[in-house]
Amino acid sequence: MNKTVFPVALKCEHLVNPLGLDERAPRLSWRLEDDRPAARQTAWQVVAASSREKLEIKPDLWDSGRVAGDESLDIIWDGKRLTSRTEVFWRVRVWDLDGEVTEWSETAHFSMGLLQKRDWQAAWIGRDTPEKKSSLPSPYLRRSFTLDEGVARARLYVTARGIFECYLNGARVGGDYFAPGWTNYNKRYQVAVYDVTEALVPGDNVIGAILADGWYAGNLSKQRAIYGEQLSLLAQLEVTYTNGKRVTICSDDQWCQATGPILSGDFYDGELYDARLESEGWHTVGFDDSAWEPVTLFEPPAKATLSAWRMAAVRRQEELAVVEQSEPEFGVHVFDLGQNMVGWARIRVRAHAGRAITIRYAEMLNADGTLYTENLRSAKCIDTYICKSDQEEVWEPRFTFHGFRYVELTGLCEKPRSGDVTGVVIHTDIPPTGDFECSDELVNKLQQNIVWGQRGNYLEVPTDCPQRDERLGWTGDAQVFARTGCFNRDVAAFFNKWCLDVEDAQYHTGVVPHVVPDIFHHLNADGTPPSSIGAAAWADAVVICPWVVYLSYGDKRILEQRYNSMAAWITWRKKTSKNLIHSQARYGDWLAISPNTPRDLIATAYFAHTATIMAKIAHILGKTDHAKEYTTLAREVRAAFNKEFVTPNGRIMGDTQTAYLLALAFDLLPPSKRPAALANLLKEIEGHGWKLSTGFVGTPLLAPVLSEFGRTDVAYRLLLQREYPSWLYPILQGATTMWERWNSFTLDKGFGDAGMNSFNHYAYGAIGEWLYAVVAGIDVDAANPGYKHIIIKPQPGEGITWARGELRSRYGKIVSHWRIEDGKFHLDVTIPANTTATVTLPDGKSVKVVAGSHSFSVNWLK
Repeated sequence: MNKTVFPVALKCEHLVNPLGLDERAPRLSWRLEDDRPAARQTAWQVVAASSREKLEIKPDLWDSGRVAGDESLDIIWDGKRLTSRTEVFWRVRVWDLDGEVTEWSETAHFSMGLLQKRDWQAAWIGRDTPEKKSSLPSPYLRRSFTLDEGVARARLYVTARGIFECYLNGARVGGDYFAPGWTNYNKRYQVAVYDVTEALVPGDNVIGAILADGWYAGNLSKQRAIYGEQLSLLAQLEVTYTNGKRVTICSDDQWCQATGPILSGDFYDGELYDARLESEGWHTVGFDDSAWEPVTLFEPPAKATLSAWRMAAVRRQEELAVVEQSEPEFGVHVFDLGQNMVGWARIRVRAHAGRAITIRYAEMLNADGTLYTENLRSAKCIDTYICKSDQEEVWEPRFTFHGFRYVELTGLCEKPRSGDVTGVVIHTDIPPTGDFECSDELVNKLQQNIVWGQRGNYLEVPTDCPQRDERLGWTGDAQVFARTGCFNRDVAAFFNKWCLDVEDAQYHTGVVPHVVPDIFHHLNADGTPPSSIGAAAWADAVVICPWVVYLSYGDKRILEQRYNSMAAWITWRKKTSKNLIHSQARYGDWLAISPNTPRDLIATAYFAHTATIMAKIAHILGKTDHAKEYTTLAREVRAAFNKEFVTPNGRIMGDTQTAYLLALAFDLLPPSKRPAALANLLKEIEGHGWKLSTGFVGTPLLAPVLSEFGRTDVAYRLLLQREYPSWLYPILQGATTMWERWNSFTLDKGFGDAGMNSFNHYAYGAIGEWLYAVVAGIDVDAANPGYKHIIIKPQPGEGITWARGELRSRYGKIVSHWRIEDGKFHLDVTIPANTTATVTLPDGKSVKVVAGSHSFSVNWLK
């Protein structure tokens, strides 16, 4: 037995020990921890049981036996049928390259949710409120109950119209925020499941909950309560005694309700909290709730279903201390946290009962040191805390979030200290997987800004921005950044959930809206979708995002599950095209410096691109006839593109950088016309002073296309450009995240148009994909996705003398670290166990390597 090799990082459905799954054939994954050269797995065995004890003695759910092969990802459950509430404890052992078996892994766990409608005994409960034209006080709900025996196991299943926090015996349940997350509530509510075994005791117990507006009833864009007005809770606590008996405590008419100190809570406008209204111990045994009123029972949603929560929740990540403090006006105290972030401020104050402390948030400061808030538009972004005493009090909100760097306090009774304000950073709990650094500190700052932009905007859905009256799942932003997002963080589960959201938002015709969940559009009177949706490059996320997840993680199931949705989109595209020329490109090359790229050119280019991807997907899934159909369609659309937009000498209509980039990136041109297109692209770049002139559509393609067609030198020149417009220009203006515009603020001219001026907008951060794949040289092999076979091909360029990329893939750590010293190019590579790689050096030489560490040196000629 080999005791130095271990299977580690056990996951189910991309998650660690998930509870409440509704996938009856969940997938299991692990990683081989083996530092020996050429390490790989040759066989595996999974065992699973309904308890830890049975797992040790005789697994009663699954014993795969020894299965020959190196598969370690997405092993499909092949044990006993999984039913509601099934608890599964599992572990794995593997056989190494020498045929020796390892010890068993640590035990992992997952559970099934309530899979049948009849499993639910709970009712929807809440506080009956009048029509909600503005945010109203949060309902507080509670119920006392008695447990007759010791508790062996307890699970709390809960969801809500609105967002919630739950409590058991005074302790908060879970560490997540904004549960049950954001979905199209007209179709689907996610159910949060918690293991609350340790929170219960024999005898008297209390369960409680607080509700707030969230996405369900709060402000979204210029609307309010688009899903509904009445907040309500659905909760089912199932307790298994030590004697095996099970009891259920549900949300029902045995609960009571009242209001409390949270007078309003809204994502855009902030939270109003009056500490004088606190009811100490409201969620504990012995509290006198005789003045509370009975709850109202609400009808269940008419059409929406209950589903598993498919990804990690929003959680606290870190805290930021104040780096600078000022008082631009008397009594107005401004705190600089040094970083544009998403979350809220925790404050420590000393005042007197009834004193209102106002907390305002902003991303930037005006010239006089006051908060710049014009770009927030109608979002108030104000939290208010009303003190309860003359003692020191510490408070932070919990049912709102803000995008900000600066915090303003007013209403204080004494001069604050810097430690009185702390920034609490939150986002979806997606662990970091990638790191990039190089010899240029501004490029390193660019990478940091990209990561901070992703962190702040990957909050339940991939939003465009986190601060103004928007914060929506813009599909175009999501798809152009997806590959970069997959490098930086483990977003496999995140995108699995959001791609289902996209399908939920899709209309019966196959057309896809430009924000998901869709809050803008409704069917026309005749039952047809509005003509304004289906924007090219935005709606195409329905195909592109699952494809990127497949390439990055080897997740084939996302292609299987979303296939019909993707196919419906292509069908709609074909039906609504004229001679295969598509014209629906509402946003064009959004915010382009040169806005002359024809919109029908963009739409047709994306039509060809997504048809090509669909042909590949159909082939992967064994849908041979479909693959042929999509291959033919893609060829015909390319022909139509050339006929409509390309001249015989290779000039493309619009003559913009984006026009040429689309044609080259999506392989739309015959080989004979590619050199002319590249030459025209370079001419356009030179004509703009060796600067980009692209927008949201063209910019992500710029560096990758230049490198693909042998002009990495120009890509480096654009990367290192410091003048406007460029990636480094905002950094020189003080940026700590990616901006919506290259000149959202300039040191000499001040702020840009406030109507579209976000200082945390990750779309232009899509350059991160190129930093990893080309500068560091870590890339996927489409024939062996998920980095089963790795492409290592760094392409150095003038201005950078070393670079290091690290990607903690599902198989393990991949490292590519190169440096140029004394006329030599040196490359150190780390390849994880159970994978192989092809390493291509700057001199063109390629070598296939196995797992382990490898070093290479070649002569470097500029």
